[in-house]
This record gives sequence, C-alpha cells and structure tokens, in this order.
Amino acid sequence: MNRRLYIVAYDICNSRRLNRARYFIKNYSTGGQKSVFECFLTENQVNNIMLTLSNIIDNNVDRVHIVVVDGRGNSHTLGIAIKPQDPDFFYFG
Repeated sequence: MNRRLYIVAYDICNSRRLNRARYFIKNYSTGGQKSVFECFLTENQVNNIMLTLSNIIDNNVDRVHIVVVDGRGNSHTLGIAIKPQDPDFFYFG
C-alpha cells in the first residue's frame, strides 16, 4: 500500500458541517490541530475524502485544501510539535 503525506485544511462556516467534516477527517488523521490535519493517504483514500467532503461542504462559502507534502524534503517543527510519521496501522471506528 503506497501512502503519501497530505495536509488537509478547511474553513467551514456552519458548525454542523464543520463538525461532520472534522469527525470524518479525524478517521484518516495521524496528527493535526483544529482545522489542519496530517494524513498519510492512498490515492483511493484521497478520492474518498474529496468525494465525501464535497457532499458535506457548501461550495459557496466553505473551503477545503488538500495538499500533498513532498517526502523528499525535511519537515521542520517548533515547540512541542512532533514530526509526521506514517503509522504501522490505522483504526477506522
């Protein structure tokens, strides 16, 4: 299974849609904070996230960014931040 690191960030105006999106994306997340999540994803998972979030958000007022992080570069962290790591397994519950 070939996974890549993505940053998924969103700005959702409605609290109900925001909670639905947050609950959904946390299933894929290995870390993050508030509305920005680090996710190691396969291509199928990225497609599923895009499809599901497109059904949750309001395209007229909400924003979602899904950015692939180039694994060849170094990750820099400050404070108590932990460098992203691809875990051995994921639990979807």
